[in-house]
Amino acid sequence: MKLDRLDVVSHRPEETQEIGVRIGELAQAGDVFLLVGELGVGKTCLTQGIAWGLDIKDYALSPSFVIVRELAGRLRLYHMDLFRLERLAEIDDLGLDDYLYGGGVCVVEWAEKGLALLPAERLWIEIKFLDDTRRSLHFKSGGARYRELLAQLGQLFHLPEE
Repeated sequence: MKLDRLDVVSHRPEETQEIGVRIGELAQAGDVFLLVGELGVGKTCLTQGIAWGLDIKDYALSPSFVIVRELAGRLRLYHMDLFRLERLAEIDDLGLDDYLYGGGVCVVEWAEKGLALLPAERLWIEIKFLDDTRRSLHFKSGGARYRELLAQLGQLFHLPEE
């Protein structure tokens, strides 16, 4: 089974982190996860879980003011936040290729701001508010690696095969 899309509902922040842990456990060198969603929806919460799934002991804080934070674990995590950047040229000046095509895992918050510069091979994760505590997480694969990853996540979440 390979999936192009996967939808999951999280009922609380800890569950969003647990979904992230599962992603981090399955992550491989070179993986790129693009996160989109409104302010406060849980992008950093999901990233915290991804970090823990990569055996990173540090707490993944939002890198809004530093743009990129690097954390060491089973694989290096490059946690990027494009929120404060307004122009594509500003994002291009960051030298993202060193991170995106290195041997680590990239998580990019506010990815829609730099979409033209980000790889087509990626996992797109859109998080939306359902209510005060519940969030919908919509995963969309960009390439064979991410279809395989979604299939693995679908099995972990006990979703029926299509």
